Amino acid sequence: DEARRVCDADDEVDRLQDAVYDESFRGMIEDPTTIERNTYYLWTAHNLERIADRCTNICERVIYLVTGRMEEINVSKY
Repeated sequence: DEARRVCDADDEVDRLQDAVYDESFRGMIEDPTTIERNTYYLWTAHNLERIADRCTNICERVIYLVTGRMEEINVSKY
């Protein structure tokens, strides 16, 4: 059950990444002097989302060890 909850949390991380992307791009358009800073935000959000994806992969394998069934819980939209 806990492994499935971790997998479900990945969707929230995806939504947060989208929000960071939206705000960062908006900030770069409104004020080009923030491009460097916002680029760091984009890379940070991307890497945190990848960490969440890796956690999902680990949980899928835990579920397999417990149930004997390999399930792909979350398919990344990226």
